[in-house]
Amino acid sequence: MGQGRDRRELYRLGERLHRSATEVVDEYRAAVERVRTLAEELRDRETQASLDEVPVDRLSDVTDGRLRVTALEAAGFRTVGQVHRAEAYELLRAPGIGRQSADQAKVAAAQLARAAREATAVRIDPDRRDPAGTGLVTELFPFVQAGPGLLGAQRSAEQASARLAVALADGAPARSALRLRLLGRARREAALAAVAAVAEVLTGAEQGRADEVFAQAAVDLLRRPSSPDQAWLEFETRAAEFYTVLGQLAEEALRRVPAESSEGHLPDRLARAVRGLELDESLLRVSLRGYQVFGARYALVQRRTILGDEMGLGKTIQAIAAMAHLAAGGERHFLVVCPASVLVNWLREIESRSRLTAHRVHGTHRGTALLEWRHEGGVAVTTFEGLRYLDGLPAGAAPATAMVVVDEAHYVKNPQTLRARKVRALTDGCERVLFLTGTVMENRVEEFRALLSYLQPGLLPPYRPWEPPLGAEAFRHAVAPAYLRRNQSDVLSELPLLVHSDEWQEFSAADEDAYRQAVAAANFPAMRRAAYAVPEQSAKLRRLGEIVAEAVAAGEKVLVFSYFRDVLTAAQKMFGERVPVLLGPLSGRTEPGERQQVVDRFGAAPGPAVLLAQIQVGGIGLNLQAASVVVLCEPQVKPALEQQAVARAHRMGQTRRVRVHRLLTPDSVDQRLLRLLARKQDLFDAYARRSDAAEASPEALDISEPSLARQIIEAEQQRLAEQAPSGR
Repeated sequence: MGQGRDRRELYRLGERLHRSATEVVDEYRAAVERVRTLAEELRDRETQASLDEVPVDRLSDVTDGRLRVTALEAAGFRTVGQVHRAEAYELLRAPGIGRQSADQAKVAAAQLARAAREATAVRIDPDRRDPAGTGLVTELFPFVQAGPGLLGAQRSAEQASARLAVALADGAPARSALRLRLLGRARREAALAAVAAVAEVLTGAEQGRADEVFAQAAVDLLRRPSSPDQAWLEFETRAAEFYTVLGQLAEEALRRVPAESSEGHLPDRLARAVRGLELDESLLRVSLRGYQVFGARYALVQRRTILGDEMGLGKTIQAIAAMAHLAAGGERHFLVVCPASVLVNWLREIESRSRLTAHRVHGTHRGTALLEWRHEGGVAVTTFEGLRYLDGLPAGAAPATAMVVVDEAHYVKNPQTLRARKVRALTDGCERVLFLTGTVMENRVEEFRALLSYLQPGLLPPYRPWEPPLGAEAFRHAVAPAYLRRNQSDVLSELPLLVHSDEWQEFSAADEDAYRQAVAAANFPAMRRAAYAVPEQSAKLRRLGEIVAEAVAAGEKVLVFSYFRDVLTAAQKMFGERVPVLLGPLSGRTEPGERQQVVDRFGAAPGPAVLLAQIQVGGIGLNLQAASVVVLCEPQVKPALEQQAVARAHRMGQTRRVRVHRLLTPDSVDQRLLRLLARKQDLFDAYARRSDAAEASPEALDISEPSLARQIIEAEQQRLAEQAPSGR
């Protein structure tokens, strides 16, 4: 009788666990279905809006000219969207439209609609806030709040529910000793085996604290924002996480990213090896996108690599995920080396996005932090200059580091500098090294080679100018084991529109005088900022004021970038009290902690705000997606600087269209600079924007700033000299 009672109790506990697991599964599926329904509603609306912009004569193209659209146009059907929505009888009412033409029109419109739908991704617009958008952010809210733990709980619940459903059904006869004895031998053994399976599931559930996990999941799934405004506020501050969850729950709502794009166009064999690693995300607090999972796996499988993703794709979280995977496997010590400007951001990201402990090995308490890292483990975060603190540890006292991450790795592209030598000494003794940089090369292909030499020096043959360069295919295969890059346009379907405008403004008389003086003196920096020489009469400064005034009136946040501190000072004086929140200028003299505080204030401002920053400071390492307007006060000598600056705003998490205004002056250094840099930009794209970049002659990329400045100065001196007889 004792065994019977034990089996009955076991069965009762199994039934209880099955009920709680099944409730979680059912609630989760219902929540996912609500998300998918609302996402499809938004997608249908976006598709229809795009069809309403397609002229009706496109139907003729689809039918190879067989459909005559003049009758449709005469009847008032101007767009494909109108035809797609119309019923057949509405088309038949139009003079000259018969049954065959109506059917052809509907079929052709449906074909275009399918193509448009496949190309359309769900975009949640915080400025629209219609019922479907509000409903979607409300339904996504509990998933974002709960984090990846909710998905883990659902998977555990699904497994437990499925196993228990079978085991409880097969083991039911074992609850009664009498009934069990009446069964045939085979059925009796099956019933007892089923009860044993129930016991196994219960044991695993107890070890995994399944009761608590399922109860928490049930609470999480019922969580709702206190109001629609709270849901939208959460979306605007955590848009990247909302879209990540949306992609997980309703993959079809976001444009499907081709595998070759998310995998950086790596050779198939290497991509398969990377996919073969199961990433342990148990120590992460946030969900990852598919391409981010692949990036972390790549770093782990290839061990010594460059992650060169375009700005805004989350290189930091991919590095954290790789470290978290190793930590889940028992590794204890990790090291991040970064510029001082992003040190605070690294500390925040590690603590908020993972369960790893971050130690700030920088500033007055660096010694204490270093000792805590040595004894407790975690992630030590220091600067390039701070690497000397590690030298202060007694011989043999430095812990074995499981992974070294070097952020903004292009800082060490010159192997002759002290910081580069420190990094090489550090990385030479570490099995896993991950370089992060969205700009692996600015002017010379040798810079790319230099970074590779830290990691896997044998990948590329030494450069010999008398030998022909590697072809595209050979170069792609050569660097693939150490270089992975993905671009925003390839992997982020939800990014809002990026609109570039070149704003041409004539010199004022005072500015032109200043420009001529700068050209005569061969002063390249003065030439570049001559348009601001007399702020009270500057046409560029006046246009900057107009752009900012329009943005402030619309409630938008604005980033203003210039290479020159005095240009930003002039802008600051001009704005005065006309801007509700005016921050900066951020410059090289701004302390790293203060930079982050300024960025935080900019993002937290409830209305319009303007942030002034030197482009070489504000364009690196700062997340500024609160802004939807970017102004570049002058073109930059290095295309990467402009790209980085724009990417501070147009990045994962941006919810609004981003407008970029570049202020230019005709017949000046600006116009000549753009012409000379056009080819340099093409070469930069060929090398740095894709993993399968081709290698042209290295000297073709050697457009250094001094040589470029000399070319422009000489050309402008000649141009102005030729104009002199005509009156100046």
